[in-house]
Amino acid sequence: MKLTIEGIKNTAEWEAKGYSLPKFDRAAVEAATKANPFWIHFGAGNIFRAFQANVVQELLNKGVLDRGLVVAEGYDYEIIEKMYRPHDNIGALVTLKSSGSVEKTVVGSIMEALAADSENEKDWARLCEIFRNPSLQMVTFTITEKGYLLRNAAGVSMPGVEDDFAAGPVLPKSYIGKVVTLLHERYVNGELPIAMVSMDNCSHNGDKLYAAVNEFAKEWENRGVCKPGFLDYVNNNSKVSFPWTMIDKITPRPDAKIEKILADDGIEQLEPVITSKKTYVAPFVNAEECQYLVIEDNFPNGRPELEKAGLYFTDRATVDKVEKMKVCTCLNPLHTFLAVSGCLLGYTLIADEMKDPDLLRLVKRLGYDEGLPVVVDPGIIKPRDFIDEVVNIRIPNPFMPDTPQRIACDTSQKLSIRFGETIKGYLGRSDLHVADLKVIPLVFALWLRYLTGIGDDGKAFELSPDPLLDECKKYVPDDIDSLLHRKEIFGVDLFEAGLADIVKEYFAKLSAGKGSVREVLKSL
Repeated sequence: MKLTIEGIKNTAEWEAKGYSLPKFDRAAVEAATKANPFWIHFGAGNIFRAFQANVVQELLNKGVLDRGLVVAEGYDYEIIEKMYRPHDNIGALVTLKSSGSVEKTVVGSIMEALAADSENEKDWARLCEIFRNPSLQMVTFTITEKGYLLRNAAGVSMPGVEDDFAAGPVLPKSYIGKVVTLLHERYVNGELPIAMVSMDNCSHNGDKLYAAVNEFAKEWENRGVCKPGFLDYVNNNSKVSFPWTMIDKITPRPDAKIEKILADDGIEQLEPVITSKKTYVAPFVNAEECQYLVIEDNFPNGRPELEKAGLYFTDRATVDKVEKMKVCTCLNPLHTFLAVSGCLLGYTLIADEMKDPDLLRLVKRLGYDEGLPVVVDPGIIKPRDFIDEVVNIRIPNPFMPDTPQRIACDTSQKLSIRFGETIKGYLGRSDLHVADLKVIPLVFALWLRYLTGIGDDGKAFELSPDPLLDECKKYVPDDIDSLLHRKEIFGVDLFEAGLADIVKEYFAKLSAGKGSVREVLKSL
């Protein structure tokens, strides 16, 4: 049994082992896709393979779609060369159920996989051809928030950007330079309409993509290195749109336990590949069962009926409400609480923390009691239903190999959004009182205690990467007041908000000695 076109032809064998297979005529779909591509996706990683590719397969199986996906990888070309092509773009999706069971799917909806590399003459020529095709409706992205940056935190241009500014739309080197060059190709071939859709997990993602594309177009027009009018094209919403989206699905790194399940079924050649850029990829992906993708319905060249596979299409304001519901109250804050407390208590799996009665009680109090009162109901997803799913299905999922150490990364960058917005909500309403918040200030105190790098057992542990880690560590334990004043970290000045004293009180108790973290958690 192999994950290749030839290898999945013995459908009876695969189905006997519990696999769902593609149910469409692949040859016909591939021919139609290559002739008239409608969707190209940049970012060939796990989230794309587990979510977007599976959505398209579902719609191909139902007959809603007659064409599949094209995927392009603009950062790590080895993913295409060493994983996609040897398997004919076919992979396995293992959905990890909270019940402890797995659902196995062979995903074959990707019809072309290309390296977005301007030095790869064949692949680059094909990408240009795709962007010239009037049939193309949407270009989507999961390239991480960093993928949209033209400069680093110090204001220094990212590699290739200055060269691309100077050269114009010819053999670009930077990721965004490649994207804008291809968009320029679409412009010079009839100003064809297109939706440029970021599906990365970051706030107002469409604006981040637009800002990068717009800056390129401006530079090129100012330097006279592109066809005149390109900047107007980028800024004409009836030609080029940059919708906002909210995506939510956890797809951890391919797990060895899942690899063993597949190998025991008889699947061959499952070995993962670690590329020279340290990307870890395998012929399979493992992912949670729950998923959400809410998209601003702004598609100048039309769009497929993706709502028939559970995606939500709505207006920009509603996308914003759903994102705030998730990021500020119903999911991300709970993760951050479990991350810092889990590191202090020595946990290595988020799911195991949900078996801890003290942590479970506080997670529920944080979400239901402190968060929900300030959530704006987006209408399309009920906040209480969302948080019920988070608390009862998603976080406790025993199969999800997610760790507090991973989620604790970049905590200084997360606190202002995940908790500061809730505090502002309380401050802005006469019927709510900041003094009633107990778990949110506890999270801040736990983070300060985390920064000491000493667990509740008195032993040192490794702190997760964070751009402000060294700076913030300097404040603890002797100058906490200065840190609590910093609005850019907490979202508010905690002294002005009236929460500094309780944070300091918690921190003192958490720092009393071995076992003090547990005692504070029990006391609440």
